[in-house]
Amino acid sequence: MDKDKIVFDIETKNTFADVGGQKNIAKLDTSFIGAYSYNQDKYLSFHEKDIDKFGPILQNAGLVIGFASNRFDIPALQRYYNFNLMALPRLDLLEEVELAYGHRVGLGVLAEANLGIGKSGHGLDAIKYYNEGDFKALEDYCIQDVRVTRKLYEFIKDKGYLMIPKKFTNEVVKVPISLHEAELPATLF
Repeated sequence: MDKDKIVFDIETKNTFADVGGQKNIAKLDTSFIGAYSYNQDKYLSFHEKDIDKFGPILQNAGLVIGFASNRFDIPALQRYYNFNLMALPRLDLLEEVELAYGHRVGLGVLAEANLGIGKSGHGLDAIKYYNEGDFKALEDYCIQDVRVTRKLYEFIKDKGYLMIPKKFTNEVVKVPISLHEAELPATLF
């Protein structure tokens, strides 16, 4: 069996304001990890008490796919594992969009424009769900982001482009994006 491709997303219990700003991303507490395994063809859920179980999945992955994962998810998760997450073979779809288009574009905007689906809420909703003890809503929110990221990844692989709406006009531009999965560098920001 080929090494697995894992699409993932995390949610946190707190915000940048709670930890003294974005420079302290490693101080964020992870509340939930959602993932999709291509080899298993299923979505995986890791609540706070199960975060350690996600480590071996990451270590055995041939490719770890996320959205803004190099600048958010991976740095926030690093403290939970005793191996270097930045050394994993990674594909950050937001970075691919930035390289091809020159600007950041949100996951929800890209999903709406290319897939006709959106996110189920805002990242701060996940913190609210956690604080309210609504762990089902937290899981549903995160898994929806994983589902959207997976479909966006598959769209890019299949079509080789994304339709990106310009921020202040109604114009939508077709932006070629080629994913060179075998040549992924381990970059740091």
